[in-house]
Amino acid sequence: MGSLELPGALLIGDIVHAEGEWKECAKFASLKEYRTGNRAEFLSALKSGTYDDVVAIYRSNESTAVTGPFDQELLDALPKSLKYICHNGAGYDNIDIPSCTSKNILVSSTPGAVSNATADIAMFLTLGALRGLTPALASVRAGNWRPTPNALGRDPRGKTLGILGLGGIGTALAQRAVAFGMTVQYHKRTPLKDSPYTYVSFEELLRTSDVLSLNLSLTAETRGIIGQGEFAQMKDGAVLVNTARGGLVDEKALVRALQSGKLAGAGLDVFEREPAIERELLEMGNVMCLPHIGTATVETQRDMEVLVLENLRSAVLEGRLVTGVPEQKGISG
Repeated sequence: MGSLELPGALLIGDIVHAEGEWKECAKFASLKEYRTGNRAEFLSALKSGTYDDVVAIYRSNESTAVTGPFDQELLDALPKSLKYICHNGAGYDNIDIPSCTSKNILVSSTPGAVSNATADIAMFLTLGALRGLTPALASVRAGNWRPTPNALGRDPRGKTLGILGLGGIGTALAQRAVAFGMTVQYHKRTPLKDSPYTYVSFEELLRTSDVLSLNLSLTAETRGIIGQGEFAQMKDGAVLVNTARGGLVDEKALVRALQSGKLAGAGLDVFEREPAIERELLEMGNVMCLPHIGTATVETQRDMEVLVLENLRSAVLEGRLVTGVPEQKGISG
């Protein structure tokens, strides 16, 4: 079979750690690339028929800066040949999954590959928020040694960690928390059959957790799942940790909960309107803020890219995805 007869595979955005593996895909697909540009130019290229043979797309959360979200407008412009979107990221809220399903386009993500790195950051933020490390970090960098006043932090030992969404990342976090002497409980829509951790209702999770960690996907149902009403139900002096998606939290309500003393602190790697952050959160000494770096390690980024390419290879050669998104479970290509 000549290369011109091979089905097309389109890379959108960049690939950094698995460039060699991407080039190897030329054995079974005609490789096309749209690494830089903007949405208007991409839509124009689609309209021109440049990608009319493409059956699979490799895209990422970062490539949203190139094409914009995969919303209804963009999905309507994609070639009719397209059957698979292989997404680099555990979260995929910038892809309209229901519209993909209606068009018989299957989507994969990268669960598992991100679990350890993201759980490490979640544990770091948990410790940082409990110990109140933000003022200490700022003080020593300013040459002032310890901050004044030098408030005491709290130990993780003996505290109850509540995990909202016990998937791969949540499970990896639970393992780390146990090593620090924490008790772990969780809530998700369907309780796990063989979990060593205690399942509780959503209301009990809020009411009894010393630290609440958000480890669930952002969907239409989960957007704003933690807001003013939920903060009111939480323990006085609790800590919120979010390494999932900023849209899960009403950020203004979070500011009010912190200002009132209802919450003792927060550890945040994600924000509601990234890269914009509520000014008050940046000014509060009881808040640790990171710029969405949960998966930012060399090893994890490579694992993610390789998994995307495994999905792409499986899609083109076998007509199935390795790690399809759960919303499309049971749907075949």
